[in-house]
Amino acid sequence: MTQAAWRVVFPADYFTARQPDEAFADQAAAFAGLGWKVSTFALDSDRRFRPPLEPDESVLYRGWMLTGDAYRDFEDAVTSAGATLATSHAAYLAAHHIPNWYPLLADLTPKTVCFSDLTGMDGKLAELGWDAFFVKDYVKSLKTGAGSVITRPEHIGELMGRMEQFRGQIEGGLCVRQFEPLETHTETRYFVRDGHAFEANGSAVPDIVQTVAERIPSPFFSVDIARRSDGVWRVVEIGDGQVSDLVGWTAEQFKIVWMDAMQE
Repeated sequence: MTQAAWRVVFPADYFTARQPDEAFADQAAAFAGLGWKVSTFALDSDRRFRPPLEPDESVLYRGWMLTGDAYRDFEDAVTSAGATLATSHAAYLAAHHIPNWYPLLADLTPKTVCFSDLTGMDGKLAELGWDAFFVKDYVKSLKTGAGSVITRPEHIGELMGRMEQFRGQIEGGLCVRQFEPLETHTETRYFVRDGHAFEANGSAVPDIVQTVAERIPSPFFSVDIARRSDGVWRVVEIGDGQVSDLVGWTAEQFKIVWMDAMQE
């Protein structure tokens, strides 16, 4: 079997562009240990790959979250070098934006309604008639201050203001999720590559994660699940695997997801 040519690209260190940002140094070393080529990309400066990509390589990005437009630009840069980004722009958004993945998992996750028009949000929440609302944009919730849960529709304006203050923007629109009492200490992250789900310690993967692995049209994504107070497991979040933090994982454990990629 011939070895596939894989390269992983990390955000460049601000001061030393040939080195990965310090936040990803352990991951870069782990991939190098697998025999992968490692490059950096200066997202905020000259937008160069160091070392340059080579034609016909498959490229994995591991780094900060990118907007849809920024990811398309990154994909264009990879394609211009003659390489192929493993996760296309469409596949990136399939896992990165809630409106794309929620309809596929509506039976496994809290009820969600998404809004692209953000006018009159207090009235829209009142019409839902829920006791509590978990509010996020198309990508993330607010983890600072009072958080993302409100119980009164008239508080939505204040929450939107905090989202813009702390996150810089509301990406895409708002997704309002019906609040469910989840046991936060049970929340666990899994990664899925090409339909195969992985657990950090190599343990068996729950059935709900296997089901998700079969439904999401992305080659690489993360799945967060948590147990509801009545004992039912629920999908909390789906994310593109390239920009998902290693919550509950070490860089060495993360290697198991990619151990056999070069043999495919």
